[in-house]
Amino acid sequence: MDIIVFVGRILFVLLFLSSALGHFTNADSMAGYARSKGVPAAKAGVIVSGILFGLGGLSVLFGIWPDLGALLLFLTLLPTAIMMHAFWKERDLQNRQVEQIQFLKDLSLAGAALALFGLFVHYGDDLGLTMTDPLFS
Repeated sequence: MDIIVFVGRILFVLLFLSSALGHFTNADSMAGYARSKGVPAAKAGVIVSGILFGLGGLSVLFGIWPDLGALLLFLTLLPTAIMMHAFWKERDLQNRQVEQIQFLKDLSLAGAALALFGLFVHYGDDLGLTMTDPLFS
């Protein structure tokens, strides 16, 4: 079972690690997009969210305080969903649908991160293939 959980963790964090890389390599264009969505201090937000996606993803992947990593991902995904994918503000039907899909994707990932947080806290290193015990207990 340990290997199944580990493979699941690998698959789960691919999006966050890829996104973190994009936040740093395309920070200016991402900040422009965030600014167009009304995000205050957009460049700082892009950098901070990139750091949180990277740290959270690596933490879950390597099992170094994976509960904290999952919590960081959860706490980053919620405001991202609301601020970046406010589909209810879109007038154009196609844009509304795209933003709604992105909003629900972020909420679904937040739910998975929260579930992982709970599992890591509850089962600790019994969850398998982690380098440290959970930070929270």
